[in-house]
Amino acid sequence: MHGLAVTTTEAIGDTKTRLHPVQERLAQSHGTQCGFCSPGMVMSMYTLLRNKPCPSLADVENAFDGNLCRCTGYRPILDAFHSFTKEFLCPMGDECCQVKKTQESFTSEKLPTEEGSECVTYDPSQEPIFPSELQLNDQLDKTRLVFSSNRVKWFRPTAFNDLMILKYLYPDAQLVIGNTGVGCGWQSTYQHYPEVIAVTNIPELLAVEPTVAGVWIGASTTLTILQEILQELVNTEPEHKTRVYVAIIDMLKWFAGNQVRNVVSIGGSIMTASPTSDLNPLFVSARCKVTVANKDGDQRTIVMDEQFFYDHRKNMVKPDEVLINVLIPFTRKNEYFEGYKQAHRRKNDTAIVNAGMRVLLDDDGDVIKELCLCYGGMACRTVVATNTAAHLVAKNWDDDLVQEACDLLEKELSLPPGVPGGMETYRNTLCVSFFFKFYLTVQMKRNAGSNLTEMKVPSSYQSATCVFERETSFGCQMFEKIQDEQQRIDPVGRALPHLAATQNTTGEAVFVDDTRPLAGELSMALVVSTKSHAKLITVDASRALQMPGVVDFIDHKDVPGNNNFGLAAQDQQVFAVDKVMYQGQIIGAIVAETRTEAQRAAQAVVVEYEELTPIFTIQEAIDSDSFLTSDPLTLRNGDVTEGFNASDVVIEGETYMGGQEHFYPETQTSIAVPSGEDNEMTLLVATQFLHYIQQSVAATLGVPRNKIVCKAKRLGGGFGGKVGNSALVALSLAVAANKLQRPVRCSLERTEDTRITGSRQPFLGRYKVGLSRAGIIQALELDIYSNGGYAMDLSNITTLRAVVHADNGYKIPNVLVRGHICKTNLPANNVMRGAGTPQGVFLCEQWMERAAEALGISPDKLREMNLYKEGDLTPYNQPLTDCNLNRCWDDVMKQSDYEHRQNDINVFNSENRWKKRGIAVMPLKYGMGHKLHSGDQAGALVHVYTDGSVLLAHGGVEMGQGLHTKMIQIASRVLKIPMSKIHTSETSTDKVPNASHTAASMTSDLNGMAVLIACDVIMKRLQPFVAKNPAGSWEEWVTTAYTDRVSLSATGFYKTPKEDHDWQTNSGDTYNYFSYGAAVSEVEIDTLSGDHVVLRTDIVMDIGQSLNPAIDIGQIEGAFIQGYGLFTLEEVRRSPTGFLYTAGPGTYKIPSMNDIPVRLNVSLLKGSSNPHAVYSSKGLGEPPLCLAASVFFAIRHAIAAARADVGLNDFFLLDSPATAEKIRMACADQFTRQFPEPKKGSYTPWVIGL
Repeated sequence: MHGLAVTTTEAIGDTKTRLHPVQERLAQSHGTQCGFCSPGMVMSMYTLLRNKPCPSLADVENAFDGNLCRCTGYRPILDAFHSFTKEFLCPMGDECCQVKKTQESFTSEKLPTEEGSECVTYDPSQEPIFPSELQLNDQLDKTRLVFSSNRVKWFRPTAFNDLMILKYLYPDAQLVIGNTGVGCGWQSTYQHYPEVIAVTNIPELLAVEPTVAGVWIGASTTLTILQEILQELVNTEPEHKTRVYVAIIDMLKWFAGNQVRNVVSIGGSIMTASPTSDLNPLFVSARCKVTVANKDGDQRTIVMDEQFFYDHRKNMVKPDEVLINVLIPFTRKNEYFEGYKQAHRRKNDTAIVNAGMRVLLDDDGDVIKELCLCYGGMACRTVVATNTAAHLVAKNWDDDLVQEACDLLEKELSLPPGVPGGMETYRNTLCVSFFFKFYLTVQMKRNAGSNLTEMKVPSSYQSATCVFERETSFGCQMFEKIQDEQQRIDPVGRALPHLAATQNTTGEAVFVDDTRPLAGELSMALVVSTKSHAKLITVDASRALQMPGVVDFIDHKDVPGNNNFGLAAQDQQVFAVDKVMYQGQIIGAIVAETRTEAQRAAQAVVVEYEELTPIFTIQEAIDSDSFLTSDPLTLRNGDVTEGFNASDVVIEGETYMGGQEHFYPETQTSIAVPSGEDNEMTLLVATQFLHYIQQSVAATLGVPRNKIVCKAKRLGGGFGGKVGNSALVALSLAVAANKLQRPVRCSLERTEDTRITGSRQPFLGRYKVGLSRAGIIQALELDIYSNGGYAMDLSNITTLRAVVHADNGYKIPNVLVRGHICKTNLPANNVMRGAGTPQGVFLCEQWMERAAEALGISPDKLREMNLYKEGDLTPYNQPLTDCNLNRCWDDVMKQSDYEHRQNDINVFNSENRWKKRGIAVMPLKYGMGHKLHSGDQAGALVHVYTDGSVLLAHGGVEMGQGLHTKMIQIASRVLKIPMSKIHTSETSTDKVPNASHTAASMTSDLNGMAVLIACDVIMKRLQPFVAKNPAGSWEEWVTTAYTDRVSLSATGFYKTPKEDHDWQTNSGDTYNYFSYGAAVSEVEIDTLSGDHVVLRTDIVMDIGQSLNPAIDIGQIEGAFIQGYGLFTLEEVRRSPTGFLYTAGPGTYKIPSMNDIPVRLNVSLLKGSSNPHAVYSSKGLGEPPLCLAASVFFAIRHAIAAARADVGLNDFFLLDSPATAEKIRMACADQFTRQFPEPKKGSYTPWVIGL
């Protein structure tokens, strides 16, 4: 940080003085939930405003490609920051609700901020002045720096000669600019770099020199500066000279994120020599040149041709040479240049395949003089198709060229099965598809630059050349207005911001790892298995114990109580004893004075294994009869045999749905603090289930539960991943703290967290469905297989929810569903948002699509005719009362203008061969309640102090869902006092005991009723004093009651009144009630690459009477986008040995801002009520996630349109997630036919399907 000024979110505003407008607008626009990502969002927007005080909408949308949020769905964040733009207007135009009110009691207005609040106008002149000593004096930049320790030497030379001397003295030193490669390497693999040289301040490496041949760019120039330089040249030079520059600029839009581009350099991109580099194929294809020098001052110029990158991470620059600059040449007349990239996610993702393509045609523009086709992702290095180019030079650039070129590329670059990275068939197809795109693009440009009237490219082909350019995101949120007669002091039903919103945006919100270190605190790092199934022969920590700062090694021998734990069964171990069951299982832990010392020593523990045969996949488990339960979970109703006999059409098939990582922003984190007496211990735990952690710690330490206190102030996201998973860290930590009698802290690295913890279960469904000729469902027989991992956790609950949601929203008179939980050598997979319901719903919708095709009717018609109606019985014999499913369906069909848009899509698809659109609608019936009967209870504690302030505690954990806000709204209504008088500090087992886990969308229902009951007790106690002094104030009534020795503390307890379902007799209510919804989604796919964009989504949700529409709509949008990731982007990938490839953000891709629907409309069903929950509300944290399957089926319909163009109208299998690979390969065409799928069993795959 020498010579730099660092500004953080804490510095620009705080809750004690004033909020910065960025912080305030994000908070008031409901753009923060858990708050873990909010400071990053604030600083990205603040940075944009400091550089561009009046940005455009496009500037805002592009400023966050390096930011991720797992909670909000991004829409409210963009809404908040769109208000800073020069174009800021309501995107609805004349349809804006402020211009046009459609219904008297139903508003389509933008979510309001808190009544009476107004955001501060942004005034750039009021920003802090950049330190003058840094502005006026560059002496600090010219100062040579050296930092050293006993492990690392770090240099920052400021003169070129000094750099060369250092390079001579330390030939293996890492030269860094942004340190993204070296830094990330240390974080993920603990690589050690003894010498590091920062080359950020060498003038020669920063110089920019335009020439007649092109522009020389200094090797240390950042990619952001490079983009600005090239854009200036594009603006000033003739178009034909800057085609390489345009391609580089376009590629940089997809290269990492803004934060990375601001620090990484052009030289770093070249010298890293990544085989999937986005820029190197462009540099090679353009025949860029680099200048290098050695310590003797000798310089040479190297052409970046096909020989420049000669091996994996190797190039022609010698070890003793330093890259000085790069010449990016101008293009010539009749020279065309394009770049291509396809990744799992459009922005900020590593390429699967990328390419730089250049062709020089003769003066007539017909014959090829030069051709270069350079690819990344097609070899262990950046590779050039030299043979292909040699064969094509001197040939005409016409349609006959395409097939010949594709055949030549197949021979030269085709990847064999099982290559590193996998997806070989897809990558091969992309290779030729990119060339076809290039051919069409060149033809289009040739036509545009000539006087020819005849188009060289058919109109239906022209869209193949267009890259997806998103329009500005916008949407509409519709909810009922508060009735005029409701008292203004009553906050229930009002769209109020999250009460911690400003703490989130200012960085004041404290998470577990933000807790200040305690006296004597130690750090813990875990030692985990590197084998999937093996006996433990020896565990040797002797070397680790000799390392600096190490205090102790902890393992199963240090457990004073029970080493076994688990939710549904005691089938997990705190520390492995004699066998490991999955890669990542905890064997032991190193405790040291610092986190770095603990992590370093943990890598030094030597474990010897005797490997055993593992089971990973569902099919392997079926073949090996490996299950976690002896009998399947079975739902039977009616007679399926009779149902099939009465059916006109019977279909059979199977479908697969992959798992999903929770990817909560805050990793598993805990702090254990022994009291020093009487075996007491306090734990601060990032968990959704404090009661479970308390009972498990007590059992592990062999003490009663009253000696253990577990607390959680807030979580940085949970999504189910902090129900059972949290025990893995907390129990290990408790053992260490108990043994050493010192506070111990552990916060997992992202990759560590992902490998140790379980995720959403992959599912396989095998179905048989019978229907009448008219389309009425007669019978369903379904076998569901879930991949539970090595232990149960809550896979029994997840699988059971899938079983009972196998009907989704459809009446099926004869049902037989069996749920099988497979035992495999993976982490114990566990609940994730929806807990089996998304899988059950997806399996149902898959066979509905198959049935529609078999019957020859549209899927939406089949769905509509089979929808449940009021009074219908479910397969588990629960009657549907207040069934609003058809209302949701009708509303979403009308609001989305479904039929008209379907016609428009048909026209679009008829006019476009290589871009296709699809639209899909789906309903949802979602059962609300814990599947464990004991979970449907909650407690609350209310303290009223003599100054009138109220402290409210309840059993739910705040993790961004606005739980505390809603509970205070309820308390405010009952107590008839402003929300400002009520405070909730934290959730703790010594305040509310035995609390159920915060999950299943039931926490507001349960805790809200407990809060209401407790507050009602207080009000009944105060009633005599109110009656005596009706004109008095709240404070006066409280003081009088206290003086009269009336208790001002009350507890509330609530349990749901339902009887638990009897599975033997199939009677009793399975759920407390049902939530309903429907969604319509429209997509556009690129059939040549597999890329897609969600053009629009409309959602209608029945949530009863909303306690807080702002929070509830935020939950709907956040859940939907998380579901969108589940069904399209997020793919868990493991090797045949069980190694998890997708262990961090570099390889596992959740949706980014660029992925959300361009238009996202959310409507809360009006006129709905719910007698089964507090104030007629409904839970909703999970149901909307299922509706994201509408995107999947819209993609499927778009693929079907592409297949129809080549005469393929039969059923095709598309499993979830619908990744770019699956989309492209399902769009069968002449290019996919070149590369048939290799026969299974004939090779060892790089990736296995779980």
